[in-house]
Amino acid sequence: MTAKADKPLTGRTVLMITVSAFAVIIGVNLTLAYQAVATFPGLETSNSYVASQTFDADRKAQLALDWDARALMSGDTLRLQLRKDGMPVQADIQSAILGRATQVADDQELEFVFDGQDFVATVIPAKGNWNLRLVAQADDGTTFRQRMIVKVTP
Repeated sequence: MTAKADKPLTGRTVLMITVSAFAVIIGVNLTLAYQAVATFPGLETSNSYVASQTFDADRKAQLALDWDARALMSGDTLRLQLRKDGMPVQADIQSAILGRATQVADDQELEFVFDGQDFVATVIPAKGNWNLRLVAQADDGTTFRQRMIVKVTP
């Protein structure tokens, strides 16, 4: 029996292997970069420098309110509890958006109604982690901003 000789490894074959490997790597990187940019939900603020100039004062004023905020999901109802010293707070809800952390396609702008204890809104629930981005105003004009994680389970 005679053994069949394998083709010799030439410079051209090594070049094709190398070019093919780099083409796959670059293709995957470009696809992932495009997906990252295409699904980016956007900016929190248009000018971070300007926002930073009042950040500490705004934070101090919000902490002085001493509010405890919680968002609880039950079926298709979202309850927002705002408390100060255990007592309900009836604030002016300026903005309440329930959405995913990674994209804005599923965002729901909520209309809360105060029931004497909590703010209540009807939502379209879907399984997973959601963020409630809340902006409310106290009676003294202080702005209260908070992002709360809301977990929806089946």
